[in-house]
Amino acid sequence: MSLRSTPDDTTAGAELPAVVPFDLSPLTRLSCQLGERIVSEDESIRRGEWTYVDGTWSLSVFEVTDYTVVLRVRTPVGRQRFYGAIQTDIESVEPQLEAADGWQRQR
Repeated sequence: MSLRSTPDDTTAGAELPAVVPFDLSPLTRLSCQLGERIVSEDESIRRGEWTYVDGTWSLSVFEVTDYTVVLRVRTPVGRQRFYGAIQTDIESVEPQLEAADGWQRQR
């Protein structure tokens, strides 16, 4: 009996909430403790911050290495979710976010 399993194509990775106007893959979900620690360090640079028009959601993007970003999503009830992504991937979807109805850039 094998104790290891091989992921198949049906295994879903981390996904952004449906309100976010783009999809990224691959995407890694980070724990709140790790995400908060990463974005609060002096080495991280806030690339941008957007809020949903009704003010219930927000999305912040932080550059943390030359190739990696961390996305912080704040939910309507104030929870924070953190995701790791490839910097070039966020650069490719940033125009979708800028053009999305309902999302406004704050920074």
